[in-house]
Amino acid sequence: MTTSAEPPAEDRTDDPAPPRRSYRWLKILAVATALLVLAFAGGVYYLYQRLDGNITTDTVTETELKVHASERPTAGPTSAENILLLGSDNRGDGNEKYGEDSGTQRSDTAILLHLAADRHSATAMSIPRDLMAHVPSCAKPNGGKTEPKLEQFNWAFQFGGAACTIRTVEDMTGIRIDHHLIVDFSGFKKIVNAINGVDVCLADPVHDTKAHLDLPAGRQTLNGEQALGYVRARHGFGDGSDTERMDRQQGFLGSLFSKVSSNGVLLNPTKVYPVLSAATSSLTADPGLDSLSELYGLARDIQKIPAGQLRFLTVPREQYTLDHNRDQLVQPAADQLFTALRDDIAVTVTPDGKSEGSDASDGSDSGKSGSTGTPSPGSTPTAGGKQATPPPTYRGRTADADICGKA
Repeated sequence: MTTSAEPPAEDRTDDPAPPRRSYRWLKILAVATALLVLAFAGGVYYLYQRLDGNITTDTVTETELKVHASERPTAGPTSAENILLLGSDNRGDGNEKYGEDSGTQRSDTAILLHLAADRHSATAMSIPRDLMAHVPSCAKPNGGKTEPKLEQFNWAFQFGGAACTIRTVEDMTGIRIDHHLIVDFSGFKKIVNAINGVDVCLADPVHDTKAHLDLPAGRQTLNGEQALGYVRARHGFGDGSDTERMDRQQGFLGSLFSKVSSNGVLLNPTKVYPVLSAATSSLTADPGLDSLSELYGLARDIQKIPAGQLRFLTVPREQYTLDHNRDQLVQPAADQLFTALRDDIAVTVTPDGKSEGSDASDGSDSGKSGSTGTPSPGSTPTAGGKQATPPPTYRGRTADADICGKA
């Protein structure tokens, strides 16, 4: 009986078992990857919570508005939104160099931002601080109430806060304010610095010690400190009027919008975090806009609007008959504008306030009133489908206008 010899080791075909060391490295790699993912997720959550916690919620205004709920305009028929933007000149909290801290705060800037229901257009309407307005009786921050009176517009914010300002705007316009945002000096500067400055254009050199400005003529990029002086100054520019200042503010906001949109800031995590950090750290919002997700959603809505459909204008006004240092509304142009915004009808703006192909004017000073009252041809359907006479063409600009006025 014969037996076959076992083949030499080098001729065997069965594969040896893989070394246990390779399995060990795979496990280590998997654990390390899991830890990195958890660390990243934890970091993102931490940054989100930090930004979210930066926002100050204005519950005082919310409570006060509920007290006067029956006096307020009803909400519009569409999903259009009206947001009141207020720039606070609080002189405390590190802002002392801009003036003495009197314990109160005023609003040099008030803009009613109307977002169309389809979010394809928006109108930013500036309200002059010196405009004479019917200010209702309002609760004072430290107790007591103010007396209702005809007073300049920014008096409402100084003595009655945001709730009083909102009620004053609603009484003036008949437009329901859905949300409000308040940003102070330091927050404004941080936002400008976070996007590496904003372009402006000066016809003449500016040397204004009060505004901390020393700028040459021509196109240039302003940092946060310079930008704050630029939008607040009056006496270092032109005739020193509030009209010129609001024109500069509107031009600056258009340039800011273009900078953010063209650089893709809101879609770039490395760019958006500094902007969000700057915005949230000095922002006061109502409970409907006091979270990072809500603010980011609002910013994305605005960023998607074509620059040519973001309009800036000032409420039509002229010198107040009893005091030439104050303003009053120009009628019927002002009420036509308010009606258009209430009904979510797009308005037209041109640099001179005249409709295209028309030299007509109602005789008002377009530099003061913000509108020549020139009607556009035809009629415009309202949100309910009815035909309505369109509002006049207003003096203003769109966000795609070149800051130096070039074609």
